Amino acid sequence: MAITVFGIASCDSCRKARHWLDASGLVYRYHDLRREGVPEKALQAWVARAGWEKLLNRRSATWRRIPDVDKDIQEPAQAVALMLEYPTLIKRPVICSGRDLLVGFDAEEYGRELTGQTA
Repeated sequence: MAITVFGIASCDSCRKARHWLDASGLVYRYHDLRREGVPEKALQAWVARAGWEKLLNRRSATWRRIPDVDKDIQEPAQAVALMLEYPTLIKRPVICSGRDLLVGFDAEEYGRELTGQTA
């Protein structure tokens, strides 16, 4: 199973996720959203699978800095455009493993979905 972790190096949740994956012996590729950018087709697929509401981090410092007019999101395409412009609005990490799409860090969910183990 190929695992890709999309995140930002300075993000605590991304560090926790990478530590969990390392400790679990899972091999993964890390994609830094700040340095490598946001893959638009992947973002559209994430929105289709998880919903833009789950992916858009409205508690981020970036969200507080963007103009109020940009915060009035009515449809997925608007959310995608905003996250492409401001990658730090994406809730992190996003983990893709083919069949699974995990958003945010949750050790129990990781164990269940990535290793088949339950707590």
